[in-house]
Amino acid sequence: MALVLNEEQSMLRDSARGFISDKAPVAHFRKLRDDKDATGFSRDHWKTFADMGFAGLLVPEDHGGSGLGCVEAGIIMEEIGRTLMPSPFLSTAVLAASALNRGGSAGQKAEYLPKIAEGRLIAALAIDEGAKHRPLHTALKAARAGNGFKLSGNKAFVVDGHVADRLIVAARSAGAPGEREGLTLFWVDAKTKGIAIERTAMLDAHNAARITFDNVEIDADSVLGELDQGGALLDAVLNIGRGAVSAELVGVSEEVFGRTVSYLKERKQFGKLIGEFQALQHRAAHLYVEIELARAAVMKALQKLDENVETAAPAVAVAKAKAGTTATLAVQEGVQMHGGMGMTDQFDIGFFMKRARVCQELFGDSNFHADQLARLKQY
Repeated sequence: MALVLNEEQSMLRDSARGFISDKAPVAHFRKLRDDKDATGFSRDHWKTFADMGFAGLLVPEDHGGSGLGCVEAGIIMEEIGRTLMPSPFLSTAVLAASALNRGGSAGQKAEYLPKIAEGRLIAALAIDEGAKHRPLHTALKAARAGNGFKLSGNKAFVVDGHVADRLIVAARSAGAPGEREGLTLFWVDAKTKGIAIERTAMLDAHNAARITFDNVEIDADSVLGELDQGGALLDAVLNIGRGAVSAELVGVSEEVFGRTVSYLKERKQFGKLIGEFQALQHRAAHLYVEIELARAAVMKALQKLDENVETAAPAVAVAKAKAGTTATLAVQEGVQMHGGMGMTDQFDIGFFMKRARVCQELFGDSNFHADQLARLKQY
């Protein structure tokens, strides 16, 4: 399959780019940060986003969505990366919609997928518990209690957890931390008694949350997928999310590259445009090639996810690792070529550096995915 967009996908990209660049430029993100906005994104923009059909991209048509795939979700994420638009698209329209599609009961799908498509429900994936992404090390306990369960433990780095109506909670219903067997995903009302949510502003000024579960009582109908066998469902949801974050990293890289090239064509030093210096030309050319390689790797991973999620893990690992290292290179080169002003808060380039760092860690950094690939290939 060609690693390029078809006509319909190109039209989707143009539509998303027009809306996001107009309504949510970097200045919009800066204002939310400076105002210390408690929500962290514009609910009005999110409603319009949903009205345009973007929130329902991965929701089946019979539940009010578009029934599209990961390639289309990646298109939206790349455009979000270009302007750093804060929105619950990843947490809700990608992760939650995928979890419900793949593991939800008929009743759960009928009740919640239309709300996601309409922008009326925000959900968040509560998976990580430590400083690094280690899904198999889940220790949050799901103990049997009557006809349901009691959840006890903590989650960190829960993107959009501070505004979520529903939480997808990875818990250990059997086995010990580090084991694949015994994991279960639960669909939990965020307002359930015993849940304490603390909003945390991340390095890049986007919002996440720390969540404590203190003997939270839920019924058996809250289970997503199979009890004790949630590892496969979790892998699928995480890989879809990793593909989406990789696309965002490509958007970050592309925007930083464009801004840097423009600066090289404007800034003069020693009476010459600095873009005329061969050393900087070589570095810019190298970065361009790296971005194109990352774009191809991400497109391949998204296509693989649409073909068969169960066999897409190697391609996703390559994409996340490559997109992460490329974005890191892009923001470092961008800041350096902008000189001293690149490190100032008044200049937008620093925002992209911080976002790239957060996205690197989200769902596993480049080292994590290099290790994943080595294990999958049995090196």
